[in-house]
Amino acid sequence: MEVKQIFWCRSCLNMSTRPRISFNEDGDCNACQWVDEKKEINWDFRKKQLEGLIKKVKGKASFDCIVPVSGGKDGSYVAYKLKHELGLNPLCVTIRPALELDLGDKNLKNFIESGYNHVHITPSSNAMQKLNKLGFIHKGFPYYGWLMGILTAVVRTAINYNIPLIFYGESGEIEYGGSSEIKNKPTYDVDYMKRIYLESGYEKILELADLSPDEAYFFTFPDQSSIDNVGLEMAHWGYFESWDPYRNYLIAKEHCGLQEKEDTNSGTFTNFAQNDQALYALHTYLMYLKFGFGRATQDAGIEIRRGAMSRNQAVNLVKLYDGVYPENFIDLYLEYYEMSKEDFDLVLDKWANKDLFEKKGDRWVPTFSVE
Repeated sequence: MEVKQIFWCRSCLNMSTRPRISFNEDGDCNACQWVDEKKEINWDFRKKQLEGLIKKVKGKASFDCIVPVSGGKDGSYVAYKLKHELGLNPLCVTIRPALELDLGDKNLKNFIESGYNHVHITPSSNAMQKLNKLGFIHKGFPYYGWLMGILTAVVRTAINYNIPLIFYGESGEIEYGGSSEIKNKPTYDVDYMKRIYLESGYEKILELADLSPDEAYFFTFPDQSSIDNVGLEMAHWGYFESWDPYRNYLIAKEHCGLQEKEDTNSGTFTNFAQNDQALYALHTYLMYLKFGFGRATQDAGIEIRRGAMSRNQAVNLVKLYDGVYPENFIDLYLEYYEMSKEDFDLVLDKWANKDLFEKKGDRWVPTFSVE
């Protein structure tokens, strides 16, 4: 990709480099188009679809559904809606990440104590370290093992408890720019998880990890016959209701004890999301090196699309915050990955997009300017 081919969404700051994104003839990305499309959606029809899903599961097992949670705003919001507005009995499930942060632990504790049944799964830390390191090296995805777990271990939990429905939060592909293939589908399957969320790398990373069956248990999907026997379906709550991360934050803060950081998060101007693990800062930094946009670009796009920020304001914030090198966590990363600083930097160099960045000293700097 040549730099001259790079462009930004006319309405938000999504870049043409974003995986699976598309743009219309007017230069609007599909995330911005989705904002307009949602105004025309028959939400009553989708509510009936939701009622149909609920009717199939309610009261059929010890728990009606599963909601994956971290103690953050989105899972907390979905659990609150299901329990307190729809009268379901959700089982909330957390897959413990590597390099947990104190604020994340506190928020999860507050969420549980606000009145939810909860299962905390800690997969083999050795297996997760190996998968995360392999994901970092081979996918440029530093918490790939944990990402596998929040899909595979949650599906396993559903099978083990005979729970036929999992509610994740939003579809990031649809809300923020990416694949639109399930835009009009209320549920999706494991194949979609593997292709889109795990970027078709699931089998490769598992093979490289060479885990024992015991280690691999929470990092592999159950066989399809087990899924079929339970009748398991996965859904995004964002399909049934117009998604608003800031509203979710307010509800989680009021009803589930969510607390923010005192200062802003690394690489952005917000302080109320993704506070559970230290590897998220490295994830967004690598995203910046690979594609030219970081956490501030994503957050600014959300604010623009919900009408809380102008594009010009967003450009200024992105120039201030995007692409921050996670200096305060580097020693932690080196210890976790069991890597020297030299080897760690070689991985960053491998994934840096040479059409977007040039190296000056020991840092990659952009050769483009956000427009």
